[in-house]
Amino acid sequence: VKIPASALWGPQTERSRQNFKIGQRMPFEIIESLLQIKKAAAVVNEKNGEISKEKSDLIVEAIDQLLVGKYQDAFPLVVYQTGSGTQTNMNVNEVIVHLAAEINPKVSLQANDDVNHSQSSNDTFPTAMA
Repeated sequence: VKIPASALWGPQTERSRQNFKIGQRMPFEIIESLLQIKKAAAVVNEKNGEISKEKSDLIVEAIDQLLVGKYQDAFPLVVYQTGSGTQTNMNVNEVIVHLAAEINPKVSLQANDDVNHSQSSNDTFPTAMA
């Protein structure tokens, strides 16, 4: 899948962006809630020895930049999508990874293995909506 060079998202986001073009954008309040969940998960995963402190700190730093709202265009998906918010969950993961790579390209983060570690969109998305 071809992703715009300037995009902070990755292939899962781009597939959803191309396949689901009808409807309003996902409210940024949901994105903010998902970011808070992922920030808390990064801290807990580091405390539990699941990810390194270096990765946890980088995830938190990227999320703090995203929470300011400066990168709202990095979350282009609409409310109509398949599953339980999986595409939005992955959009958030991909954006965190890409922004983190801009902050510190020496630390390799993976959207699923690091940012989404011990999480499921079946849990995170309903929690973000609450």
